[in-house]
Amino acid sequence: MSTAKSRPISRRSALGALGAIGAGARRLAATRRGGGYGPTPKVAEGTLRDVEQYAAGSPLTGEWWVPPGSSSALPTVVLVHGGYWRPGFDRSLEDALAADLAGRGFLIWNIDYRPSADPWPATLSDVAAGFDHVTTGRHADRVDPTRVAVVGHSAGGHLALWLASRTRLPQGAPGSMVSGPRVALAVPQAPVASFRRASKERLGGGAVDALLGGSPAQVPDRLAAADPIALLPSGVRTVLIHGTGDKIVPISQSEDYVAAATAKGGDARLVRVPGGHFEHLDPGSPACAALREALATL
Repeated sequence: MSTAKSRPISRRSALGALGAIGAGARRLAATRRGGGYGPTPKVAEGTLRDVEQYAAGSPLTGEWWVPPGSSSALPTVVLVHGGYWRPGFDRSLEDALAADLAGRGFLIWNIDYRPSADPWPATLSDVAAGFDHVTTGRHADRVDPTRVAVVGHSAGGHLALWLASRTRLPQGAPGSMVSGPRVALAVPQAPVASFRRASKERLGGGAVDALLGGSPAQVPDRLAAADPIALLPSGVRTVLIHGTGDKIVPISQSEDYVAAATAKGGDARLVRVPGGHFEHLDPGSPACAALREALATL
């Protein structure tokens, strides 16, 4: 297990790193170079931020955002950051969204995980352990276990879909469930949701193949354990939110997933919003308004 400690990166550095992943990200970097990556978090007075290690014996951590003035069990959102599963990204990408949702009364658990540069299946194992920690961690007494949502952006959107489908994994597969919290609602934002297409189109400069450790044809068992479409039906209500102008993760990714899910009787729908890829991290955007609307049903 890697013991390298994740260092928060600046919003400008995050944009530069994504810019190196693909041509679409490079174009976005060029247009935003002077403006930074995203909004500064607006933290409501009295919000408790509490970093906690999860997964015994590892350096992995998450951050709780506990709403001000709350005392009872709360609807809970597990946040999973993006970055095409590449090194150099961490949970700080989700800070503005975490602050916004905590200010609206949601208990937030925002997790880090090892990137695809670590050997398979580190990324999946970490995210499963991070999610499960929500009902055993320091603020587990504040979690309403019947109202746990998972929200992820980009590669984190893939991981949100994967978490929703863990009950479909065979025993012994990475992240397979024996017990633990169940996902009541999944809200992936601009997710990498269709692995075969993403691999064929070389999204993120081959990011799917890097996560799997080979192409879908080379590692079919890993594809079966990680591809959201291969794990349908999830049995979880799912609302995918995707920008119609997204050049980094095309909306066809979400369209493929919803078509496959509904064909198998799943409860999945796609909300199309104006804008591109990074608006999902801005609480003032239509994308985040759609997210809040979905979470209001939790």
